[in-house]
Amino acid sequence: MARAAASKTQTRIQREKSETILEAALQVFSDNGFRGSTIDQIATQAGLSKPNLLYYFDNKDAIHARLIERLLETWLAPLEDLDEDGDPFEEITDYIVRKLDMARDYPRESRLFANEILQGAPRIMDQIDGNLKKLVDQKVSVIRHWAKDGMINKVDPYHLIFSIWATTQHYADFDVQVSAILGNAKTTRFEDAKQFLCEMFTRLLRPSRG
Repeated sequence: MARAAASKTQTRIQREKSETILEAALQVFSDNGFRGSTIDQIATQAGLSKPNLLYYFDNKDAIHARLIERLLETWLAPLEDLDEDGDPFEEITDYIVRKLDMARDYPRESRLFANEILQGAPRIMDQIDGNLKKLVDQKVSVIRHWAKDGMINKVDPYHLIFSIWATTQHYADFDVQVSAILGNAKTTRFEDAKQFLCEMFTRLLRPSRG
């Protein structure tokens, strides 16, 4: 195990070097995917020698695992905050807004996750089958409860969540395409997307009358 990683308490300099390596690796992995990335590329991006980098992390697998761990913590927070006792429309539209904010603020993390999924999720399947599935199942129960009480229209909760993921993360994973097509309107793409998606999902979920 890398000596710095084995230490329970890192010095300020060690923490800063670790963050420099993770930031560099995020750029390299999001550009090239896991298979197309090397320790040498990460070291160059970080401005460190390869031996210096390996003092902090054993290999690229260890760096990638740490990035995925932090990504999942950040990525799942908005879904965890979906509150059964809140107003369904406010809870769901707030979730959409937060996911779009993340697409705007963390595009490299989104691409990192997408690349991993496209490769069959070999390094994160345990988290998908475990914590992610558990969390989604919990929120599916919340959505079903809202529908049963007539607070929202009856929909398939799983596909509702999948649809929110797909539509919001599109603005991170395909931002080059979105920006090119929108032209001058690209500067307001995230605010425009918030308005459109919130209205679209609100209409879908609004109970029919009569």
